[in-house]
Amino acid sequence: MSRITSFQKPVVDMRATGFKIRQLMKESSLSVRDVQEACGFEYPQAVYAWLSGRTLPTVDNLLILSELFDVSMDCIVQKNFCKIVRSA
Repeated sequence: MSRITSFQKPVVDMRATGFKIRQLMKESSLSVRDVQEACGFEYPQAVYAWLSGRTLPTVDNLLILSELFDVSMDCIVQKNFCKIVRSA
């Protein structure tokens, strides 16, 4: 039996995460091609999918992005919270 009756569950906001990546790219003067090459992609589609909020980077690619932008992975991944209530 769980002692937790309510808590704030974090949920990744894909659209806001894409916007954050775009913002960090702009601040770092990096192009889609620069990010594509840093992640080792042959084509830029994955980067465009991140920027539009259709997909999220893998943990490995988040690590690359965090090094590229000199920020934490937590800074890149944007989240919302939803309240979870459990009956006692």
